[in-house]
Amino acid sequence: MFKSILVPIDLSDTDLAKPAIATAATLSRTFQGTVRLLNVLPITPVMLAEYVPADFESQQRQSSEDALAIVTAESGIEAARISTAVRQGGIYHEILEEAAEIGADLIVMTSHRPAMRTYFLGSNAGHVVRYATCSVLVVRH
Repeated sequence: MFKSILVPIDLSDTDLAKPAIATAATLSRTFQGTVRLLNVLPITPVMLAEYVPADFESQQRQSSEDALAIVTAESGIEAARISTAVRQGGIYHEILEEAAEIGADLIVMTSHRPAMRTYFLGSNAGHVVRYATCSVLVVRH
């Protein structure tokens, strides 16, 4: 049923991602599927670009890839069934793009409890749920 599972991860709070990773691990074992861990880096604002080193974005990407390697090793998912990706841009837009590119059957993501501001502005999880073309499972922390 779920052969390709996408798990977006905020590397600044990996504890928040653990329930989503555990859920994806269980589903991948059950359905013999694969898991893709995704981290989305923000775009450096133009007004800050002159104040950061020239290789700032490549340093950020390498740091994210290293952190994802650690999360992958701790996930308990067989190496043959897990992969990682780092993208840069708007969070929910990049999640949806990655899901489309890998042909994801399911997106598993963790969400914070809704705060008053998310009722008015929306959240990344809310946007993904609304606009994804595949199933989305939101795991509460």
